[in-house]
Amino acid sequence: PLGQWVLETACQQLARWQHNPATRDLTLAVNVSARQFHQADFVALVHETIDRTGIHPGGLKLELTESAILGDIEATITKMHQLRNLGLRFALDDFGTGYSSLSYLKRLPFDQLKIDQSFTRDMLNDTASSAIVRAILVMSEALGLDVVAEGVETVTQRAFLISHGCQICQGYLLGKPVPIGAWEMAHTAHPGAATP
Repeated sequence: PLGQWVLETACQQLARWQHNPATRDLTLAVNVSARQFHQADFVALVHETIDRTGIHPGGLKLELTESAILGDIEATITKMHQLRNLGLRFALDDFGTGYSSLSYLKRLPFDQLKIDQSFTRDMLNDTASSAIVRAILVMSEALGLDVVAEGVETVTQRAFLISHGCQICQGYLLGKPVPIGAWEMAHTAHPGAATP
């Protein structure tokens, strides 16, 4: 299955990074679909992949959307804690676009929220989007969660986000998607370059 191949490939890449002094501290985030996450053997598959590739699991972050965590919330909590016990970290992707309850943020072991680009794109021209972004940033800080603002395309957007406490910005302003080999060449040639 595609999801298994993505996880395997990501862990192989992370293993290479963890053996290179210039890239050993990087974190690799992998999007996990709802279908893949809810597979009965998903925790075992992740555990086997970690063992097979020899990665330090703290460098692997699983990105889940709100739709992936909906359904049987107790099973989701159990599965996330099992994966957390392996050393993995979690990001809640596209935050604010689904139908999840804020109470899930108390119960689920997320490390990071990713603000959906629809809010980032409109936040300078739409008071509601601006208020939502600021509220997410304040709430995340109070909960001890890192925040990534997706879809940052202008210096003004970035300045707004930084001024309101956003730690990490992602988007075309900071870099366009490139093949991993090109990114590695740029990163190892310039160790202060942006992370993937």
